[in-house]
Amino acid sequence: MNNSELCSISISQVSELIRKKDLSPTELLEAHLRRIENVNGKLNAFITVMAEQAKKSARFIEDQIQKGNHIGPLQGVPIALKDLFNTQGVRTASGSVVMRDFIPTTDSAVTERLRQAGAIIIGKLQMDEFAMGATSVNPHDGPARNPWNLDCITGGSSGGSAAAVSGRLCMGSMGSDTGGSIRVPATFCGIVGFKPTFGLVSRYGVLPVSWTLDTVGPMTRTVRDAAFMLNAIAGHDSRDSSTSPLPVKDFSVDIDKEIKGIRIGILEEALSATIEPEIGEIFKKAVIILKDLGASVEDVSISLLKPTKFSNIIMLTEYATVHEEVYKSQGDKISSQARNAIEDGLLIRGIDYVKANQEFRSFKEDYASIWDRFDILIGPTERITAPTIKDASENKDGKTQIPTLSSLVKFFNITGAPSLTVPCGFTFKGMPVGMQIVASEFNDSLVLRVAQAYEDATKWYMRQPSML
Repeated sequence: MNNSELCSISISQVSELIRKKDLSPTELLEAHLRRIENVNGKLNAFITVMAEQAKKSARFIEDQIQKGNHIGPLQGVPIALKDLFNTQGVRTASGSVVMRDFIPTTDSAVTERLRQAGAIIIGKLQMDEFAMGATSVNPHDGPARNPWNLDCITGGSSGGSAAAVSGRLCMGSMGSDTGGSIRVPATFCGIVGFKPTFGLVSRYGVLPVSWTLDTVGPMTRTVRDAAFMLNAIAGHDSRDSSTSPLPVKDFSVDIDKEIKGIRIGILEEALSATIEPEIGEIFKKAVIILKDLGASVEDVSISLLKPTKFSNIIMLTEYATVHEEVYKSQGDKISSQARNAIEDGLLIRGIDYVKANQEFRSFKEDYASIWDRFDILIGPTERITAPTIKDASENKDGKTQIPTLSSLVKFFNITGAPSLTVPCGFTFKGMPVGMQIVASEFNDSLVLRVAQAYEDATKWYMRQPSML
């Protein structure tokens, strides 16, 4: 198997090769390091390549395997992290020049758990500054570029995480999602992006945007690979009080079960929104496939934009709280997008923040009744395909030429529900389109099961960017 083939197979495939000793972690790592060297200049996905640390890890893991110590599907697999996950002894800049000298003394909880699962942390990935943005057009580090069209954005703020997986620079990555920052980049780049149930995965050691809305999750090329990564990172962490104490099961156990009889609601507002006609047609074909697989499908009306006002108040207030001191001391070094968000947050009154939190709790209670009628909700993940970098770049007023992104996905950050995007087709111009799949809180396994059934029936993941 040549380097290109090694970088293109799935985690589940490579895991079997490593387990059988037909492939060494060192060989796999070297293939990806060469890939990064050859391709990252085009994609601008990696900010930091942890080559020496990764080689040391690969040698250790290889020794363990030779001794018969096989610990799971991530053992020996190159994984990369959005550059807001702390990595002990390695810079974590969070897309900002003001944090270029920040060297964490400890790993984030996710970093720890991935290492414990045998994953090789290969590097840190490009992002919007302080995770405030939906384009990954970073004024300090340059734009992350979409492997399907290098002139187009990846989406944000986990843009480097999406580009690295889609471009075959790593086998999986970690992103963070406050209002779509895993799912939108995954959609634009034609991969799987999973925002788990709020509280399922620890955010310890991850720079926050909003501790009320932030979730971290995996970005992979296949649904099964996302389940493997979620297995490694999920579970209670005493260092993050928001994590659930509920026991965590193996998310891959039920993934291959049929979906006959599952009640699916089609989000009417997602289709009635101003979406590109091609996206609507592609999504309708995806619905037909789910029907053919035995699911029960009907339309449902949910006001996806209803909670926008109070959720923005919560997000901006908490974001400003995190970054107030940096803003006061080094505000002139921060991008206009991040600076404007901080300034907006600082203007919000305490009483309005309290009222917004009351609305937040009330809304979640009202919304929960939808699960009496449905097991799953689906809709297009985005209204548009990836815009150009030119259109996404800020003008002198801090504005862009693209419509608001993430409008179809933010809702599920507020509800805390697990939400996954899976590729569901390509436009005439060859740009990927994603379908969002949602279930009730802590029903992450069902989301993965439905996504896996659809992926098995369509195999969109097998299509690769032409640049490869």
